Amino acid sequence: MTIGEALMQTQAAVAAVSDSARLDAELLLGHVLGLSRTQLRLRHDQALDETRGLRLATLTERRCGGEPIAYLLGAQGFWSLDLEVNAAVLVPRPETELLVEWALERLPVGETRRVVDLGTGSGAIALAIAVERPQVQISASDISADALAVACRNAARVAASVDFHEGRWWQPFAAARFDLVVSNPPYIAAGDPHLAALGHEPALALSDGADGLQALCEIIAGAPAQLRPNGWLLLEHGHDQGAAVRALLSAAGFDSVSTRRDLEARERVSGGRWR
Repeated sequence: MTIGEALMQTQAAVAAVSDSARLDAELLLGHVLGLSRTQLRLRHDQALDETRGLRLATLTERRCGGEPIAYLLGAQGFWSLDLEVNAAVLVPRPETELLVEWALERLPVGETRRVVDLGTGSGAIALAIAVERPQVQISASDISADALAVACRNAARVAASVDFHEGRWWQPFAAARFDLVVSNPPYIAAGDPHLAALGHEPALALSDGADGLQALCEIIAGAPAQLRPNGWLLLEHGHDQGAAVRALLSAAGFDSVSTRRDLEARERVSGGRWR
């Protein structure tokens, strides 16, 4: 089998589960061969050896089973970073970069601030902030030791400094005070039909097992005791939860409460300032 034939075969196989079957095929075969997508296109007539063909077949089968392409490649791009990902962490999404953008607006270049990322997972948010604002002191927490292991490896991978702690939300930071808090907590309601398509990602990071607002409520309720005056709390949430999160922030005593929309005009990140 040639590389070109393998590409067509893989594309046809994953088309049932992917809206980007051609891209998936190129990424999987490029991963197996250690070639870029451009290099693959220049080698369509080159033979694919049996060992690599079998490895490609295994990855293709896993992709057909719905496993995210990022898990198969072992990496996912986020912000300017190339991060390790596996089944212990969520695959970082482009919309979460909106949370990073807002956080950076609240962190003046060259000024020292203290920041915490609650439920850090792969460390994507904390590390994106760290590489853009190296003078900032950044902490991060996660309840999953396996997730924190991935986050620590990613910190070494991108040469960024983040102080990681194992624990639920605020629990590791009893006496700490922060200028900025960011979080992308589990916000999908139990029984939401979208969960079926996310079965390979950690359920604990996707859903609170209730109405989708429990983690958001817990983080907001604990924030006043952990924020310095004029500190900000920024939260990613579901596209239909903006009004509820704004109401929770206002009821907790935050001002300047607002919501930002993603590229598809969906309400995605809400935040407020603690006075």
